[in-house]
Amino acid sequence: MAQPVAVVTGASSGIGAATAVALGAAGYEVVLGARRVDKLTDVAHRIGDAGGSARVVELDVTDQASVDALAAAVPQCDVLVNNAGGALGMESVEGAVEDKWRWMYEVNVLGTLRVTRALLPALKVAKGAVITIGSIAARQNYPGGAGYNAAKHGERALTEVLRQEIAVDGVRVTEIDPGRVHTDFSLVRFDGDADKAERVYQGVESLTAQDVADVITFVATRPAHVNIDFLQITPIDQAGNAAPKPVK
Repeated sequence: MAQPVAVVTGASSGIGAATAVALGAAGYEVVLGARRVDKLTDVAHRIGDAGGSARVVELDVTDQASVDALAAAVPQCDVLVNNAGGALGMESVEGAVEDKWRWMYEVNVLGTLRVTRALLPALKVAKGAVITIGSIAARQNYPGGAGYNAAKHGERALTEVLRQEIAVDGVRVTEIDPGRVHTDFSLVRFDGDADKAERVYQGVESLTAQDVADVITFVATRPAHVNIDFLQITPIDQAGNAAPKPVK
């Protein structure tokens, strides 16, 4: 049998990179997609050094031509991990910056749509799995999070409808909603302000990218007749509370 293929978007760092390494160790040929090709290459080397197999594909999920090129390069796809996404800012609704809202919707919702739609033919042939990395923000709203909440609620709706539409094709669809994870997420959210981003994680124990990657790999390796609809994973101090730690 051919080696199974897993495509991971946003694979250049954080959860995406950790997931790519974990899936490589689980026996998948991993296709790494992101804009930062140099960082993707580093991740691919880590997979190769551990005895796995990886390919690098430059990918911008906001660009349909880039997504089409990914699909053309991946005729076989057994697992798709929609990990590309992110947040910008924590302005109130009154102070909302529309360009930030637009970017969050474009990346989190339309980016997930583009990649999933492009790879669905291959996923149906493989009777594979779509795993979308959402957020606790898709289920719990908080002050300053409206733009990100709205985008992640939209991604959640997309994922739930997709599950209903393609179960008949034997394709499994799962949403994984992490809480606070210590990655570059806050650095992006706060426009590169490293001090402000780091304060999000001071004095608390957050999840690691590896914690989430372990859950993703578990879901990906379930038997073909098992569908896990969604999983929410948080550090213990965040259980039941979506709001990020206040940062001044």
